[in-house]
Amino acid sequence: MKRTVRLGILIVAAALAAAGCQKKTQIQGVSLDVAFAEPVLSDNLITDITYTWKTGSDFLKFDREYHVFVHFWHNENLIFQDDHAPDPATAEWEKDKAYTITRRIYIPKFIDEFDPQFKGEESLRLVVGLVNPYDRSGDAPREVMTRKLKVLPPPIGTPEVIYESGWYDLEVDQNNPLKQWRWTAKEAKCIIDNPRRDALLVIKGGANISDVKDPKIILKINGLAFDEFVPNEGLFEKSYEIQKEMLGDKDEFTLSIGVSESFIPSKINPSSQDDRELGLQVSFIYFR
Repeated sequence: MKRTVRLGILIVAAALAAAGCQKKTQIQGVSLDVAFAEPVLSDNLITDITYTWKTGSDFLKFDREYHVFVHFWHNENLIFQDDHAPDPATAEWEKDKAYTITRRIYIPKFIDEFDPQFKGEESLRLVVGLVNPYDRSGDAPREVMTRKLKVLPPPIGTPEVIYESGWYDLEVDQNNPLKQWRWTAKEAKCIIDNPRRDALLVIKGGANISDVKDPKIILKINGLAFDEFVPNEGLFEKSYEIQKEMLGDKDEFTLSIGVSESFIPSKINPSSQDDRELGLQVSFIYFR
């Protein structure tokens, strides 16, 4: 998702939010309802979130464009966000209207079930408001809602993804611990628990289109290809509704991620000391 709002402004705005589940409105004539597609939230979960903005008869038309900041806090840590520009734009909002936006979010794994202090659930603090991303006049971000969310660990039986072969060690951005990835060789395989039901598969990553011409990515389940594509912009995010018949009748199945051509960084850049054969940079595999 593109982030057009300055992160520094948003963090300052969200840091002012108070804990609790009450709804606040600091903008005349504007209220907000938030609903999740899943009745029970857990970490390591992809779900839809629906924002319903409502304007009343006392709404004063905005004279500028606002973006929405959406921050999810665990204690004092901002663990993820869903900042976005609303559609229609706020300058087009009118009195006595409702504007609904549905977006997909990912709640990352943050619950430590082995923590002696863990009591079976955790809380997230959801903070939503409006901010002018281009303001230089001191127009402060305005919080509209603060809400407390109960989050459970994934239910028993949630498939586990095991990185079996063709994967290099996990790498982490030192400036952002939530930004992680693994490089693959020309082909990499995962072993995944078979849930014996239809499931959602999401794969997010990137290909080296600067040094490899038209790299074709091939995805297979149990050796059978189910998609091939060339990521024209390098980065890609693909979602698939996997039918249970594709997974076979064994307790586990194999997911293969391959690329038509690999590369070795040290052979491309003489200053590089990286002699690994690399295929794709995969930051996210979700199967649930």
